[in-house]
Amino acid sequence: MNTTPNISSSDPEIAYAEAPSVTWEISWVARTSTDRPLGQEADRDFWLRKAALLDRIALAEAATYAPSVSAEAASLAGNAARRLAEYDVAHCGLSPKGADLVTDADHREYVREQYREWRLTRLI
Repeated sequence: MNTTPNISSSDPEIAYAEAPSVTWEISWVARTSTDRPLGQEADRDFWLRKAALLDRIALAEAATYAPSVSAEAASLAGNAARRLAEYDVAHCGLSPKGADLVTDADHREYVREQYREWRLTRLI
């Protein structure tokens, strides 16, 4: 019998392993937002890193505070995750999982999977 826990790439500990600190990512997202010329669309890296940042913040808040307190962070993370999925549909074609994304939780799992893949391509 296999006793290995079922761990997927959407597991936050796996997805965000070796990610820069939340503070670093806040700085990167803010800097990238303000450095982009007016009218220029943000690229996928921006939407992915922003969605992952907000997901990490929401996860930390959910682990620390009551649901009523952490709900706003979860909502913001869900909105950012949907924005990444919309970007991927518009610019990359519908992702293999794209048709199955319905809830905020689905979208946030998608962010984790995509972030992990993105980080792995930068570590090789």
